[in-house]
Amino acid sequence: MSASYFQDETFTGKDFASSPFPKGEYENCSFKNCNLKDADLSGSMFSECSFEGCDLSMAKIQKTSFRDTRFANCKMLGLRFDSCNPMLLSFTFDKCVLKFSSFYKLKLKGTMFRECQMHEVEFQEADLSKAQFPDTDLTNAFFENTTLEQADLSTAYNFTIDPSKNRIKKAKFSAQGLAGLLSEYDLTII
Repeated sequence: MSASYFQDETFTGKDFASSPFPKGEYENCSFKNCNLKDADLSGSMFSECSFEGCDLSMAKIQKTSFRDTRFANCKMLGLRFDSCNPMLLSFTFDKCVLKFSSFYKLKLKGTMFRECQMHEVEFQEADLSKAQFPDTDLTNAFFENTTLEQADLSTAYNFTIDPSKNRIKKAKFSAQGLAGLLSEYDLTII
């Protein structure tokens, strides 16, 4: 089956769980309220696309390209972003549920994670320099050998980041977030 090219198209309410997702290149396309749960997006390319109100849980995204792609109000459980094509990888997340997903070893400089639920997310060895996490819940997110230099976690919450195992120079944290930086030391903070 040959790949298709889609430009400036809007896909609204499509259920790609019951019919196969058309593999191809998508440029400046919008996906609104689509069901992409368990869909195979592998090898597809999304450039300047947006996903709004979509369920992408457990979608297969091996070698998928996301360039300047925006996700808003999406459910994205168990996604392996670390299996995506890393070339020009860039996206933003706004009010998304990204639980149990992996960003292992990815270069995500300046990535925006706004008001997201990111429970049990893996950021091991990722480069999150200048990334922003406004009002994002990072319960049990895993940070190890992660670069967080100049990242803004000033309004992020429920995170645990060991400063001895991560690069956090000039990162922003609130006074309330200090407990998440000191939890490894078994201190009582009042």
